Amino acid sequence: MQTYGKLFPLIESKTRTKHKMESVLFGLAVGVGTFVGAPIALGAAGFTAAGVAAGSTAAAIQAGIGNVAAGSAFAVAQSIGAAGISATTAAATGGIAGAAAAVVEAVLP
Repeated sequence: MQTYGKLFPLIESKTRTKHKMESVLFGLAVGVGTFVGAPIALGAAGFTAAGVAAGSTAAAIQAGIGNVAAGSAFAVAQSIGAAGISATTAAATGGIAGAAAAVVEAVLP
């Protein structure tokens, strides 16, 4: 059985181009969503500029952890909540998430 690529090379080429564009757009959407959404999500979880908000999800996690180790995921989340996320870190995080999403989208049928 022949594929469209053998019978109609132009159709095959346009289909691949469309799929690549969809993958890029999906990756861009995930990257921008990560860039914008991470600080919002951390704030909603209770990581604020004044510290961990009492009665929040972050407070419950901190109560379970006890002493928070420097450099841990919790400490990084609190740092971002207190000082915000740097443009470089946000761009890198968004770029990595976007690229990963584009690769996944391109690989899945």
